[in-house]
Amino acid sequence: MSNIILSIKVDVDTDRGTRIGVPALLELFDEFRIKATFLFSLGTDNTGRAIKRIFRPGFLSKVSRTSVVSTYGIRTLLNGLLLPGPHVGRRNESVMRLARDRGHEVGIHCYDHIRWQDGLAKMTRAEVYEEFGKARKEFERIFGEPAKTAGAAGWQANSFSLAAYDDARLLYASDARGTRPFFPRSGNIVYRTAQIPTTLPTLDELLGRPEYPEHRIIDHYLSLLLPETLNSLTIHAELEGMKRLALFRAFLERIKARGIHVIKLEDYARELIQDPSAIPVCELVSGTIDGRSGTLSVQQCGQ
Repeated sequence: MSNIILSIKVDVDTDRGTRIGVPALLELFDEFRIKATFLFSLGTDNTGRAIKRIFRPGFLSKVSRTSVVSTYGIRTLLNGLLLPGPHVGRRNESVMRLARDRGHEVGIHCYDHIRWQDGLAKMTRAEVYEEFGKARKEFERIFGEPAKTAGAAGWQANSFSLAAYDDARLLYASDARGTRPFFPRSGNIVYRTAQIPTTLPTLDELLGRPEYPEHRIIDHYLSLLLPETLNSLTIHAELEGMKRLALFRAFLERIKARGIHVIKLEDYARELIQDPSAIPVCELVSGTIDGRSGTLSVQQCGQ
């Protein structure tokens, strides 16, 4: 057995990804006997409103590299723009419960993905609490119990959202990009909900770039895996669960062949919080990630 540990977090952004991508991933995970962490968008799918990101540096190059239209579908790209956005939770609650019933961890991604990803920085504290509160309420309606984890849409977090997590008494959160678990500090306040960051690049940050040809992407991922620490990979139901399902299957075949142990984030978190004194305090700051447009929350630790 390898001494490499990997977690797979599935961000489910859209109605289509929930309906099609999640069931496909559930079948694939069953085949490989893997348990993952599914984070769901629970409210209105307004994906079409992301059109305003056209003015964000790097957005158009990402669109061309990752074939957004074929990945998400025309209908999804019109949601909330020319067509009314479907309510993801009410339309897909059986699929969401199926993920839980098959032994996977379930948690909150957001209520309205576009509102959180593109609007969090401008929200008041009351607006953040209201938006996250709607997600919590819908999660509890679907699953019959409070959510224990959340991982923000677009890796967008700030002092207001961190405070909302603390008040919700989450077990842990996964909002940031970074290298190791930490207690987040923002605005000179240290928050008590530990962050387990995504440590590996996402597939859409690599696809279509000449330095990462598709036939070498799996080798690149394997070269990034570190021993004796948690390697955390975020995938998307709309990409690895649909258009790139074959590539993701090939990745799972390779990690199985290497004996890499895949665990749910909640299992790692329960062990982690047994000794809070061993968890460092790091700043949660706004930064950039190679291959991704715009800014997002990143871990910044002192030397």
